[in-house]
Amino acid sequence: MKPQKEVKISSWAAHTTTGVSVTLALLTLGLIAMIWIAATAESRRMMEKIEISVVMADNVSDQRALAICNAIANTRFAQNVRYISKKEALENWKETTGEDLEYVFGVNPLSPEVAFTVAAEYSTVGGVEGIKRSVSAVDGVAEVGAPDSRLIETMNSNIRKLTIAFIVIAAIMLIISFVLISNTVRLSIYSKRFTIHTMQLVGATDGFIRRPFIVANAVVGALSGLVAGGLLSAVLAASSSLGFDQLGSLVDWVWMVCVDIGLIVGGAFICALAALVATTHHLHQDYSELFK
Repeated sequence: MKPQKEVKISSWAAHTTTGVSVTLALLTLGLIAMIWIAATAESRRMMEKIEISVVMADNVSDQRALAICNAIANTRFAQNVRYISKKEALENWKETTGEDLEYVFGVNPLSPEVAFTVAAEYSTVGGVEGIKRSVSAVDGVAEVGAPDSRLIETMNSNIRKLTIAFIVIAAIMLIISFVLISNTVRLSIYSKRFTIHTMQLVGATDGFIRRPFIVANAVVGALSGLVAGGLLSAVLAASSSLGFDQLGSLVDWVWMVCVDIGLIVGGAFICALAALVATTHHLHQDYSELFK
């Protein structure tokens, strides 16, 4: 009875060691996924800060200006559409410059305006130029103002460079994590190579021998993914109290759940695949090779 207990304790210890190693590797992958989501959201937020202002002609009525505003609001390229009346435009001018144009000219010389930010999909030089042409062609529009094309191109170029750099880093970390998990599983199965050989001697088929190793390691991988996902979710939940207020706004819970599911499924798959490869390797070894 005692030897059997020792075997069980040894088996649990081996699975625990494997689980801890796999959890740490999956934590790294999960953290990379969270950073990727946050970086993508921040890049999108930066691209959606491009603002376009549409100045109406002097003879345009308030009703026509509002109609143009509503038409812009219904397009795919416009977000956060704001209508600025003549009175509001005058107050903004007075607040910005300290100059009262109505007192100087006797009348309010400013026209109604429509201001909106551009959707991320249109925040390129070509996209903004296309929006300017489209809006300028509307009857009643006098002028369309947008940021300089060089500024837009510089912003997009920096975002592209950061994206490429992050993809390279993420790919390297993914490979390292996969190798670490694979080696951990292979080492745990290596310690049972004599058991595998003994099962072969008594006539067990390859599938029968592989199955428990694959299932056990898949369960360990899934549990490791669950623990890693739980830890990352806890960090996200406590981000505001830890002083990372922006993390919660950049990584929403829908994406966090996707990351958690990905870690569970990915952990199970990688561990099962590593177990399959390792057991197959030992199944094809001669008895003399087991001592190497």
